[in-house]
Amino acid sequence: MKSIVPCRPKWDAEMTDRERFVRQMRFQPVDRCFNMEFGYWEENFHEWSGFVENGITTNEEADRFFNFDRIEKISGNTWMSPEFEEKVVSETDTKRIHINRDGLYAEVPKDAHSTIPHFTKASIVTPEDWEREKAARFDPASPERTVDVAGLKEQHPADRDYPLGVRCGSMIGKVRDMLTFEGLAYAVHDYPDMVEDMVETSYVLVEAFLDQVLPHFEFDFASGWEDISFKNGPLVDVGFFNEVVVPRYKRIRRRLEKYGIDIWYTDSDGDVRPLLPGFLEGGINTSFPWEVNSGGHPGEVLDQYRGTLRIMGGVDKMRMIDGPPSIDQYLETLVPYVKRGGFIPFCDHRCPPDVTYENYLHYLDKKQELFGRLGSDIVAGVC
Repeated sequence: MKSIVPCRPKWDAEMTDRERFVRQMRFQPVDRCFNMEFGYWEENFHEWSGFVENGITTNEEADRFFNFDRIEKISGNTWMSPEFEEKVVSETDTKRIHINRDGLYAEVPKDAHSTIPHFTKASIVTPEDWEREKAARFDPASPERTVDVAGLKEQHPADRDYPLGVRCGSMIGKVRDMLTFEGLAYAVHDYPDMVEDMVETSYVLVEAFLDQVLPHFEFDFASGWEDISFKNGPLVDVGFFNEVVVPRYKRIRRRLEKYGIDIWYTDSDGDVRPLLPGFLEGGINTSFPWEVNSGGHPGEVLDQYRGTLRIMGGVDKMRMIDGPPSIDQYLETLVPYVKRGGFIPFCDHRCPPDVTYENYLHYLDKKQELFGRLGSDIVAGVC
């Protein structure tokens, strides 16, 4: 592992990171707030002076550089295997068309700056396409899906002092990736049985992974990835989501509950509010990273689902761009919700380069001032 010299001391603590995370997410008293961030755009590693001067090139290195609390996850091969071969199909002076690992033809900038690709065609459109690729790429018994449990136990010993999660994959987000948003919208209506079989296949692959690891680790939480919303709401039909996707969440929840896992977050951008009833019914009780400009101030939904919904994220990146007065004012509005528990504040997506390094350091300082004080009633766990 690359040697990293932290640029700031770790917040004072009386609990381990593991104790703190679990208790905070269960609305129980803690010594201080769990201190973490989601990460950074690639450009930050080339533009922020603190990263450039100290050779910080990845989110993992940045976590150690800023001395955040440690949080880890174990994941498995729960999707397409093998993936499609990535290759360039054509290019112009400014753009490149390539096939990505999901089999999508993607148009991307030739200079490789961070942007959302423009997908022009999918490899899977019809039930015949799906049956062909399902047989070739979605076999749950494939040797590549076998988990090295012994090796993972060496990495994550039972007496660890940090929270360890188990990844529960994606039931519909990766399906959307494979079909595209537009393709999924058509397929739900034209080939609903095909889409449901894709969701079921996703579940079976996650189930096979969970059965390999759940008996061998005392996990503190579960995580997932369902990037199925944008600023105006869900990218999937809510009725289809509740009828087809939520029942698979329930089946996963039963496995998790058997092993005492009662904290489950899923990563979904945009406005997820129409999906929250289904998430909660299925067992996903934590939203991540809660984009403020899509879903509103996190306190509004935490009040609405008080005692049942948790949020990780929810710090408005636009306030971080604005500068110290705006940062201070916004963070102070989060104090009651951190105090209540079930809320870990950090930037509401990967931090963009529009946030200056100086503004980011001020944000970290203000966070510590408000949420990192030992013995304070700021994090008293009062429901």
